Amino acid sequence: MSNLSAELPGKRLEILKETVPQSARVAVLANQANQNHASAMHNLTGAAQAPGLHLRIVELRRPDELDAAFAAMTRSGADALFVQGEPLLLDGLRGRIVDLAAKSRLHAMYSWRMYVDAGGLMAYGPSLPDMHRRAAAYVDKILKGTKPANLPVEQPTKFEFVINLKTAQALGLTIPPTVLFLADEVLQ
Repeated sequence: MSNLSAELPGKRLEILKETVPQSARVAVLANQANQNHASAMHNLTGAAQAPGLHLRIVELRRPDELDAAFAAMTRSGADALFVQGEPLLLDGLRGRIVDLAAKSRLHAMYSWRMYVDAGGLMAYGPSLPDMHRRAAAYVDKILKGTKPANLPVEQPTKFEFVINLKTAQALGLTIPPTVLFLADEVLQ
């Protein structure tokens, strides 16, 4: 199963810019040492050029670097945050990332809905429950004798765009009606 991690950053950045049109400086929380992020970062950089966004990559390789990363974002004058998903590193930090984004008053876009459920502003990405159901079908086929090499790589077919209005209000942000219309779910 693919999660389209390289293809979706441009769309996420587009949604972020439409939601917060005044944003110009976007901090990107990412681990550049992760080779899987190379194409995602390339796509993100390309997507930032058209709307005139200035991206600043803020490196995060270890959990103990999180506070320093947010301090660097504040010093650089970032007005928005883009979290490049890396489950093994970031999932354990989800609550702290959401809290620090709110404390820093950063309008944040996340890759996964679970960040919005934890209080983050918005997320756009594949539906994890849908991907898990589809992966279970693969496991079933493998347990019944199908060789994994004979199964095709599947891409997600269901995506979620979720907005947390309570967080938007706390940030003093009014979500444009056109963006609200696009949302699959709006948390109150």
